[in-house]
Amino acid sequence: MAKPHIHQSHPEVVKRLKRAAGHLQSVIEMIEAGRPCLDIAQQLHAVEAAVGNAKRALIHDHLEHCLDDVVGAVPLSKRGPVDEFKAITKYL
Repeated sequence: MAKPHIHQSHPEVVKRLKRAAGHLQSVIEMIEAGRPCLDIAQQLHAVEAAVGNAKRALIHDHLEHCLDDVVGAVPLSKRGPVDEFKAITKYL
């Protein structure tokens, strides 16, 4: 069995995903209760945002730790492409 792959950000990612799960449960209850579509759409937007934020946090943390472990210590003068790669992930 592989050893656990846990980063410092994982508890925060779990917290965000649990928040998203709570929002999603609210959406289901709202639909079942016949709530207005605008209210439901707002809650769905909150679910999407929470999941997106969790994904971004996980990817950024992975890049910070795993990519740096593979690439190794790169002098500041040569970090441009690595830093640019990390920066572009905000558009995921």
